[in-house]
This record gives sequence, structure tokens and C-alpha cells, in this order.
Amino acid sequence: MFRLETEVDNERRALLQERMRETNTARSAVLRELRGSADDEEFPLHVWLVDESTGALAGGLAAHVWARWLHVDLLWIDETHRGTGLGTRLLTETEDLARGRGCTHARLETWDFQAPAFYRRQGYDLAGHIPDYPPGVTEFLFIKRLT
Repeated sequence: MFRLETEVDNERRALLQERMRETNTARSAVLRELRGSADDEEFPLHVWLVDESTGALAGGLAAHVWARWLHVDLLWIDETHRGTGLGTRLLTETEDLARGRGCTHARLETWDFQAPAFYRRQGYDLAGHIPDYPPGVTEFLFIKRLT
């Protein structure tokens, strides 16, 4: 007999994540080879755009690198600086840093009201989309070959 529990439990979550990792590794020759290699380490990659005169944050990009992939998590430019090429500058710098870490591909998600056209102009290809995530919005998944 089992019971269902619904409280947030970070200790169990960590255990669940470890067991999932073990199961995935056992079932995938690719993941078995990856485990323990330099490519299996996840590295944060952050690039900040700071106004030299005020020190204020004008933009930034937060990403991480894993398995030779750059995953862009957040890219934001202050509204007063949008359309000036700073987003391209942030993304290009981040991609260059990722290449230096051996990345061969990049991926990111964006919503329909954010920047899908911007990412297409930067050479990203649409890999998929999720309509109504959240309801009334479409989320897009873009990828780019970095080599």
C-alpha cells in the first residue's frame, strides 16, 4: 500500500533527481560516456551590460553550458537601449565564450511577444513551439549551430 504526499520536500527532490540521473545513465550509452567527463560539468555563463557613467545594469544575459551546449536562460535589455544592437552584442559575446568552452550548439526559449524575430536574425532556427504556454502565449524553442 502507498500514500500520496503533496508537500514540497527538497531532500526528496534531490533524491528523485539522483535516481533519475542513475536511470538515464543506465539506459543511455551516450550519457554513460558523458558522465564524469569534462562535458558533464555544468558551468554558469553570465555577461552583464553596465552603464559606465552610473554603474546601472543596462542589460544582461544569464546562461549555462552543459554537454557542449549553451543554454540561454535569460536575456534582457533595458527598454531605453533596445534596438541599439546591445542584445546582439550580449548574445555574440556569450556565444564566443561558449565556443571557448567547447560548445558546438546553443538553445533558448522565448515567448511570441518577446524576441523570436531577433533570434532568427541572429541565426537561430526554430526547433519547436508550444501554443498556450501560458494560455494565450506561444513559447518557441530555438537552436543554433555554433561551429
